[in-house]
Amino acid sequence: MKVVIGEDDVLLRQGLASVLAQGGFEVAAAVGDADALPTTVARHSPDLVVTDIRMPPGDADDGLVAALRVRAEHPDTAVVVLSQYVQRRYAAELLADHPARVGYLLKQRISDLDAFLAALRTVVAGGTAIDPEVIEVMVHRARMIDGHVARLTPRQREVLALIAEGRSNSSIAARLVISEKAVVQHTSHIYDALGIPVDANDHRRVLAVVRYLAG
Repeated sequence: MKVVIGEDDVLLRQGLASVLAQGGFEVAAAVGDADALPTTVARHSPDLVVTDIRMPPGDADDGLVAALRVRAEHPDTAVVVLSQYVQRRYAAELLADHPARVGYLLKQRISDLDAFLAALRTVVAGGTAIDPEVIEVMVHRARMIDGHVARLTPRQREVLALIAEGRSNSSIAARLVISEKAVVQHTSHIYDALGIPVDANDHRRVLAVVRYLAG
């Protein structure tokens, strides 16, 4: 799988390139300026773009803007953005139009190499990878402003957060030490409360929940 990296910090850029290469990715290019990212992607046609959000030339959300442009111009290219801090708006913007092949992870996750690489592969395969801390912020905000989420039980909110992380029913059951049947029942009640149609496709159910929380 071919990847293009966008990161202005030289050490982190080199570290990412090394981690990705060891993880089986082909690093086609690595740039330190957000303005160079879209043209570099057009030149190399990568399967994946991994980019920081805060990058030159503006040192604000330039990397996010570049990532959104890449997604618009190359919808088949997976995009994962990395951030130092949790920003719900960033997740909402990434998921707004065609919420597939997209990830939003905190930089601290890179230290868990296996989980980080697994998240990248999930996104390249067409999935979604949203950092658990971002999900927590989304759930908390939704509880404050949305009566439906506020009426969920504590256990249902736990299940909801894990669904939004992209976990399967079996994974949720193991995490919460409950049966898969109980997870299915909680999920059904969550969908009813949020007005989300039940769908057999796990990927689409994750997107439905994440988009609901983001918007």
